[in-house]
Amino acid sequence: MVAVRAPPRLVYDDDCGFCTWCAEYADSRGVFEPVGFSELSPDQRARLPNDYESCVHLLTDDAVYSCGHALEEILARMGAPERTVVKLLRLLPGHERTREPLYRVIAANRSLWGRFLRR
Repeated sequence: MVAVRAPPRLVYDDDCGFCTWCAEYADSRGVFEPVGFSELSPDQRARLPNDYESCVHLLTDDAVYSCGHALEEILARMGAPERTVVKLLRLLPGHERTREPLYRVIAANRSLWGRFLRR
């Protein structure tokens, strides 16, 4: 019998309009179970870092990805355009060093990015 793996859980700030839009977009382009911070089960919360509310996370059966690493893993599990971007970024020397600072710039300006989105 083949074990059925649960879809990765995309954990996001459901009080943030930009974050919610991003989670919905990812869900429309990949296979995820979006879970807002307000909906976390005790078991899910226990798998996250103590400061989990500071960024996005991806919970798989085998791993927990947080912040920039989570965003990279989410994009890698989406459609062809997003996967291609991740493949190209991973070819750049030092991409792992720049991933978190770039994520922080995006996260720090969520209200700015949200202005460009229409719901």
